Amino acid sequence: MLKVFADRGGTFTDIVAVTNNQAIIDGLSRYPERFLIVSLPKGQWIIVYKLLSENPEQYQDAAIQGIRDIMGIVSNEPIPTEAIEVVKMGTTVATNALLERKGDRVVLLITKGFKDALRIGYQNRPNIFARHIVLPTMLYEQVIEIDERYDAHGNELIPVNIEQAKNDLQVVYKTGIRSCAIVFMHSDRYPEHEQQIAKIAQEIGFTQISISHQVSPLMKLVSRGDTTVVDAYLTPILRRYVNQIASQLPGVKLMFMKSDGGLVAAEQFQGKDSILSGPAGGIVGAVQTSKRAGFELVITFDMGGTSTDVAHFKGEYERQLDSEIAGARMRVPVLAINTIAAGGGSILYFDGSSYRVGPQSAGSNPGPACYRCGGPLAVTDANVMLGKIHPQYFPSVFGIDGNLPLDKDTVIQQFTQLAQDIQAATLNYCTPEQVAAGFIAIAVENMANAIKKISLQRGYDVSQYVLCCFGGAGGQVACLIADTLGMKKIFLHPYAGVLSAYGMGLADVRAIREVGIEQALTQALIPKLHQLMKYLETQARTEINEVNTQTEIVQKINLKYEGTNSTLTVNFADDVLLMRQEFEEEHKSRYGFIQLEKTLIVESASVEVIQKMETPEEPLITRTRSIVEAPEAVEIVRMFTADKWYDTPVYRRENLQPEDSINGPAIVVEKISTIVVEPNWQARLTECNHLILQRL
Repeated sequence: MLKVFADRGGTFTDIVAVTNNQAIIDGLSRYPERFLIVSLPKGQWIIVYKLLSENPEQYQDAAIQGIRDIMGIVSNEPIPTEAIEVVKMGTTVATNALLERKGDRVVLLITKGFKDALRIGYQNRPNIFARHIVLPTMLYEQVIEIDERYDAHGNELIPVNIEQAKNDLQVVYKTGIRSCAIVFMHSDRYPEHEQQIAKIAQEIGFTQISISHQVSPLMKLVSRGDTTVVDAYLTPILRRYVNQIASQLPGVKLMFMKSDGGLVAAEQFQGKDSILSGPAGGIVGAVQTSKRAGFELVITFDMGGTSTDVAHFKGEYERQLDSEIAGARMRVPVLAINTIAAGGGSILYFDGSSYRVGPQSAGSNPGPACYRCGGPLAVTDANVMLGKIHPQYFPSVFGIDGNLPLDKDTVIQQFTQLAQDIQAATLNYCTPEQVAAGFIAIAVENMANAIKKISLQRGYDVSQYVLCCFGGAGGQVACLIADTLGMKKIFLHPYAGVLSAYGMGLADVRAIREVGIEQALTQALIPKLHQLMKYLETQARTEINEVNTQTEIVQKINLKYEGTNSTLTVNFADDVLLMRQEFEEEHKSRYGFIQLEKTLIVESASVEVIQKMETPEEPLITRTRSIVEAPEAVEIVRMFTADKWYDTPVYRRENLQPEDSINGPAIVVEKISTIVVEPNWQARLTECNHLILQRL
């Protein structure tokens, strides 16, 4: 049987497969440069494979092509699906659609008088001194105001004007819009009007109807409305993608990663849950492998081609209810991931006075300049220029036929030209490699700031943490990031280059249900909360629809001080004092003070049902060389770091053995990524095949 874990990123699609089929392994052993094969206990193997996400000349979908390549099936033959046990995927299809504003056309149906409520938002000014405020573009194309109204206590003030609503919807339907978001005042508690309108929309023929009391059953019209619009905007794109995958894999169990770090069956995968689908797999992979390596305090750092995702872990997954992603506000539980547009594909340019990195990305087509598709200079090119990436250790998958190495010459040529342009504009003389190093320094600063946001700014001391580095480009800048933050230890897993895909295989099935409460936390409220928790648990179990398997239940409540707006999540307990104490500890750590005289309000409650999955084991490796014998370098290359050129040894990861240690500067190359050990750092391999970098 074959189990496939795939992560479709913006630039590369990563695939990790687990199989016990000797024939597949024999077939792939002929291409050692393309597939990494690791044998596991109990006669199983892990296969690691990377391919470009977008390559329209060669294939339609990267994940399906990856499965074909692994099974050795040519593109026009059907896939023998009986040999595939399960496919677990994370995808950035929805995220990219949101970033590039390429979702479906949406009409917003909202209570009369609130036409501009989502456009106005909360009027918060994240940049207080900005005189020119650029509002994010709205995701909906048209608005229909529905004449209806409930008050806050459930009294119907204005019944729905059915005829008017029908006519308005009919008009919009004729303009070709097929997706609608229905958001009415107080409908999180009194949903009848929303249900009436949804029925009309269905009769008219709308194919995607997102209803706010189902999408985000919580108070606050604006964030509930925003979440519903995002869902209506992205679900159709997701459905098409899921159907396209499912049509190629009939009868195969297909699961997708949700933004909260849990897996869900393909047919239940929705737009609102998909925004952080790929990055969430990375967080799960990083946390689970770090725990296996014995680290409990982890900063995860995932640098891919298009973006970099960072997260903080201290004993349990951190989730946030309110998030803003690509200018869209959302109110669904997502892993607390801070994403910035800085990756290997981030475009470098000089704007006449300063160096700029991103936020635009070269993607996988055309890709960075060195990819031979006429792309612009990107972060990857800067590392090629600095001698941190060498074409001979990078897969030869470029050019028209997909068989050429990286193009170093064009990189040198373009950086030389750029250095001349900069000199002409600023009269400052810089060598091409100094220009490249300057761009890398800016990218590193951007990424370090993203980590400060989730750690230092929230009261955590990062110097006590390990930096778990992964993603195709993570190892190239790991030491520089750690230096900037004062971190002393970096953890690199053997599958670090594809850890997001591996994370899909380490994840559990999770279903979260939540409900708004908005009542004071008293002992008298506890029985009511118990009832609610039972109800939410039943709802969550229906999503997982596995009644007899081993499940774990996590009950949480969101608390805030009366009269304030920022909530903190605590574990639900029968004892009010216990919950209050946990809230105050967290509040003190986050904000530096507590207010003993204030009442605590329960804003909402959530129940998470976790169904444990079988996860792949990791093999131990043994040392065969004598302890005094050092690892041998494959060759010495020139690398530019800390403002000078170094003769730098290159080691292959597979040649290293437990207890080997390497002092920087050095480069460790793997099939799926490159690790740069900067000066003053030391790399050491453990018996679990984990590479630990330590600051000297």
